[in-house]
Amino acid sequence: MTIPFKVLREGWQADPNYREAHGEVAPEMDLAFAMAEARHRSALSHADVAERVGTSQAMVARWETGRSAPTTTSLRRFAEATGAKLRISFETDETVSG
Repeated sequence: MTIPFKVLREGWQADPNYREAHGEVAPEMDLAFAMAEARHRSALSHADVAERVGTSQAMVARWETGRSAPTTTSLRRFAEATGAKLRISFETDETVSG
């Protein structure tokens, strides 16, 4: 039985040590988690996405673990490959909290 990624993420976020460590790398990890979730929702393997994006399976895995940052072109292709919409925004503290 496979545990849904969302359930794993919620469990990790309940751990104070995880939250502290995540806070230090939040933007990169938020992107990595979003990419992994989009791929899981589309029911595609790393290899499937890699073929559609035009990269290697290893690169897709590195993006999803936060070990490598994709270019905006790669993000657009990843979104298209997984049937997701790509939205990039810059927010101020006021935007986030209010």
